[in-house]
Amino acid sequence: MGDDEQSNSGGRFGVMMKKLKPYLLVVSLQFGSAGMYIISMATLNHGMNRYVLIVYRNATAALVLAPFALVLERKTRPKMTISTFFNIMVLGFLEPVIDQGFTYLGMKYTSASFASAIMNAVPSVTFVIAVIFRVETVKIKEVRSQAKVIGTLVTFAGALLMTLYKGPVIDLLWSHKTSSHHESSSSTTSNQHWIAGTLFILLGSVAWSSFYVLQFNPPSPQRGKRIRKSKNFMIYK
Repeated sequence: MGDDEQSNSGGRFGVMMKKLKPYLLVVSLQFGSAGMYIISMATLNHGMNRYVLIVYRNATAALVLAPFALVLERKTRPKMTISTFFNIMVLGFLEPVIDQGFTYLGMKYTSASFASAIMNAVPSVTFVIAVIFRVETVKIKEVRSQAKVIGTLVTFAGALLMTLYKGPVIDLLWSHKTSSHHESSSSTTSNQHWIAGTLFILLGSVAWSSFYVLQFNPPSPQRGKRIRKSKNFMIYK
C-alpha cells in the first residue's frame, strides 16, 4: 500500500514537473539574458568594439551548438538547398547583425538594465508581427487571445513610459558617498541620447521578433532541425 502511494506521488510529481518545464526554462532564459546584457555592457565599457563582441559571441555559440547538432540531428540532416541557405542567411542577418548590432549601440546610450527591460517587449512585438503575417490568429472572444492583446498593450505602454520618463536618482544606503558624483555628472547624463538609444534597442527587438517568426515557421524540410539551423546561421552570418 505504501509503495503504491509513493509511486502515485512520484508519478504526479513527474507530471507536474513536465508541465512546469517550459516555464522553468523561460525563467532561466530571462536570468541568462539579463546576465548576458550585464557582461556585454561591462565588455563594451572596457573598450571592446561591439562588432568584435558580436563575432565572439556567435562564434562561441556555434562551437557550443555544433556537437549537439551533429549528435542529435545526425540522422535527420536536411539537404542544403537554395531556399534553406537563403533562410539561414536571412536569420543570420536579422538576429546577429541587426538585433545585436543595434541593441549594443542602444546600450551605449542607455544601460544594460534598461536594454534588458526594453527587450521584454520582444514577445509582444513577436505577437504583432505574427498577426500581421497571419501566423497567429486572434479570436477576441477567447480568453487566450484577450490575454495576448492586453499583455501587448501593457508591454508597449511600459516601453513608452521608460523611454519618455526618467525619474530622479535614488540614493541607497550604500551609495550616499557617491551622491556628489551623481550631481556633478547629472549634466553629462542628461546629454546622453536616451531616446535615440531606446529607438535602437526597439529596432533590435523588432529584428529579434522577426527572427522568431521566421525561425519557427520555416519551410517544411526544416521543421524539427532547430539546433542545426541555429548553428548554421551563426556560422554563415
